[in-house]
Amino acid sequence: MKKLENDLFLRAARKEAVDRIPVWYMRQAGRSQPEYRKLKEKYSLFEITHQPELCAYVTRLPVEQYGVDAAILYKDIMTPLPGMGVDVEIKSGIGPVIANPIRTGKDIERLALFQADEHVPYVLDTIRLLTEEQLSVPLIGFAGAPFTLASYMIEGGPSKSYHQTKAFMYTHEAEWHMLMQKLAVMTADYLLAQIKAGAKAVQIFDSWVGALSAADYRTYIKPAIMQIVATVKKASPTTPVIMQAVGATHLLAEWQDLGVDVVGVDWRMSIADARTRAGGMALQGNLDPSLLLAREKCLTQAELILAEGTQEPGFIFNLGHGVFPEVSPAMLKELTAFVHARSEILLRGGDK
Repeated sequence: MKKLENDLFLRAARKEAVDRIPVWYMRQAGRSQPEYRKLKEKYSLFEITHQPELCAYVTRLPVEQYGVDAAILYKDIMTPLPGMGVDVEIKSGIGPVIANPIRTGKDIERLALFQADEHVPYVLDTIRLLTEEQLSVPLIGFAGAPFTLASYMIEGGPSKSYHQTKAFMYTHEAEWHMLMQKLAVMTADYLLAQIKAGAKAVQIFDSWVGALSAADYRTYIKPAIMQIVATVKKASPTTPVIMQAVGATHLLAEWQDLGVDVVGVDWRMSIADARTRAGGMALQGNLDPSLLLAREKCLTQAELILAEGTQEPGFIFNLGHGVFPEVSPAMLKELTAFVHARSEILLRGGDK
């Protein structure tokens, strides 16, 4: 295993003292990078992720270009689903499209048991390549959370309303919990396989769970998340686990007892307010990605976020959602340098 030269991200995730705030960006690998766009002219997302050398290159590129303090593995949350028998294709301009959506309990019963070594060996090979030879910063592994995966599996593709998913959840409760259980087992096994291969932290992406009320989350989703976190923590107690969702600040109280180390916050709530509701967990966030197209406002808002984030240990600077294609790599590089430089001053006690 290659020695880490920069462990800022891990120390912040564990709420240890740091001399500057660590930075990484969701979807930092790919999308806005010219080198990635050139690769995409020849290869699909799945084709890139199936080639460890190529996937490792895409993963490490933002570390080299922007100076961020962690790498996020380049892959899609759909990656493990084919191993369960889900016929999924990533269609340009649409997103994941599933040819065999779930309609009945029998569809759930037919889902196969996921085996990481058998179904995604290329992901594990990519992790080993990065952590044993290429990266000097921590690598974050990740998985899609059960609700978000289920929404694609039931809707058959992206949705803005999740009507079919919620209807299935409300009217087929036994089948829904069976689906959550299968996805929880898969997710935990997948995350542990990534940790075993060399990932230093893992993130659970529940991108669309903000569509649910706190009461529904507590009833229909939380047991599966707690099972995932408990399984991961039992096997790898020192590995930081991050919970990340969008439009879900109303769920912060529900996340206090999940057992995760870090919670992601989006721009709908300030870091100061999130601290009062997060039950002592480290925080990650929370710049609105749209601000990356408005340089002056972006840096001004970053300053405000840092002023709040540096008040206590346990803060990681990130976006409230992911980098999008129109973002300039130069802006991400400038923002990273700004966060590092400004946070050093704030953490030394300068002009707070």
